This record gives sequence, structure tokens and C-alpha cells, in this order.
Amino acid sequence: MKRTLFEWFGGEFRSPRMEKMALSWRRTIRVIRILRRNRMGMIGASILAFYILMGILGPMFNWWIFPLSDPNDILRSSNPAELLNPPSWDHPLGTDEHGIDVLSDLVYGTRNSLIVGFSAALITMVIGTIVGLVAGYYSRFLDELLMRTTDIFLVLPWIPLAVILATVLPPEGSPSLWKIIVVIGITSWPMTARIVRSQVVSIKERVFIERARAIGAGSGHILRRHVLPNIFPLVFANMILAVSVAILSEAFLAYFGLEDPSNMTWGLMLYRAQFFGGFAARAFWYILPPGLSIASVVLGFSLLGYALDDILNPRLRRR
Repeated sequence: MKRTLFEWFGGEFRSPRMEKMALSWRRTIRVIRILRRNRMGMIGASILAFYILMGILGPMFNWWIFPLSDPNDILRSSNPAELLNPPSWDHPLGTDEHGIDVLSDLVYGTRNSLIVGFSAALITMVIGTIVGLVAGYYSRFLDELLMRTTDIFLVLPWIPLAVILATVLPPEGSPSLWKIIVVIGITSWPMTARIVRSQVVSIKERVFIERARAIGAGSGHILRRHVLPNIFPLVFANMILAVSVAILSEAFLAYFGLEDPSNMTWGLMLYRAQFFGGFAARAFWYILPPGLSIASVVLGFSLLGYALDDILNPRLRRR
């Protein structure tokens, strides 16, 4: 008997895997519809979409009207005759201390800044979620040990800790983009761990967890199939906010010289503007673009994070 397309994809012959895919798709469509009705979320998503597209497509697109030059290749891109020139038709955002177009610095720096933000936030969420899950679910001894370790990271001054880690992590004395990502990630997880732990302590006392234990489910199964799905919306919303914190942290470390000079970022632009006299020369065209970009992206992630918190938390949505 031949099966119609409807029977394969919409009828009784649809496999359990396809059912899960269809359910995930329906949930995604519902989230998008709710997000479209949230004004803050749409503003934040629009800001982030602009910068993400600029970071991904900008270096490949090479802008028809304003050709870009790779600021990471100073020998080919520099122009000693145009050092710190103000905006013009050829250079709409002016030039930097090497005579490179500031628009090129901004476009190429967008990709690396977003890579740092997302990668560091992912490390933060993984470490914080694992610590919070273990501390909240298992024995009191593990809870005390992990939470006291978390308290140590919370009370340590962030600046000296980040500087020390950036100095001692391999390769020593050679700052790199991935070293900065690791430093930000392993110094930013304590708050996430505390948030996750508080939710796990509440969830593990609920009836469905007791029923899972009663039928013989192990701790690993309960954490993976029952606890983690219930805290995932909170973790996801918190990760969105952590990206903005990571981008700010990268700009802060770069401003103090703890950055890879061969990879342009917004923070490195501000550091070079300060180190090579851009502030003294009042080169606003060199200072404002990276500063406004950092502020805009942080605002976009914050607005989207608050909107996702409303979307993923039905109690907040009913208010």
C-alpha cells in the first residue's frame, strides 16, 4: 500500500523522532511569536542581528562603497601618510595610528569581540551549571565544598585574579585571544553556579523527582532527564546576559594591554587609541565607534535576556 506524503509526515506513520522534531519546531515558532510581541526583545534582537551579520559577513563582503583593509595585517594595510586623519569620503570613520581605516578596525573587531563573548559565556555556563547541579542535588558535604569554593572565587578581586591567570596560563608572556576567553570563562562562573544550585535544591524536592526515584531511576538519569530540562530556560537566559559581561570584560582587559595584538577587537581599539595618543589628539572618530558598539551590544543582550526570561518563565508572562 502506498503512503501519501501526509501519512508519512503528518499521520500515523510518523516516527517518534519526527514527533520530537515537530514538537521542537512548534515550540520554536511559539517562542518567536511571543518574542515578536515583546518590544524590548525585538529591539535587542535587531541590535544583535546587525552586529552578528557585520561580524560574519563584513570581512567577506568587503563593502562596495568603502573597501576594507585587514587591520591584522599592518604591513599591508598601514598608510603612514594618513595617521589619525578625521572622517572623509574615503575613510568615513577616519583612520587610526597606522593610517588604517577605522571602519575596517570596527568590522574586523566585531567578529573577534563576539567570538570572545559567546565562547567565554559558554565556558561560564558549562562550569556554573555543572557546579550548581552537583552542589544542589548531591550530599551536604559536596554542597558545602563546592559552595565554599564558589565563595572564594566571589570574594577574590576580579582584576588581580584575571591579570594573574592571563600571565601564568600557557603560553606564558604571550597573550592570545583564546587565553583571554579562558580567563574570562573561569573567573565568571560563581554567580551562575549559585543561581543553578538554588533552583536545583527546589526542584529535587518536587513530587515527580520522588516518583522517578521510586521506580528506580538513578541520579544521573534524574539530573539529565528531569532536573536539567527544568533549569535550562534559566541557564539559557543567564547565558545571554553572560555574553555581554564577557564582551565588557574583554574590553576591560584589552584596555590594560592584556590582549592579543594580532587579533583586532573593540577593546584593543580603545587600548590603541589611548596608548598611541588618540585621546590626547581628541580623535573622537577613533574612540566613539568601539565604545558605542560595546554599549549597543551590551544593551542588545540585556534587552534580549530580560525578554527571554519573560518568555521562558510562564509565571512572569502571566503578570
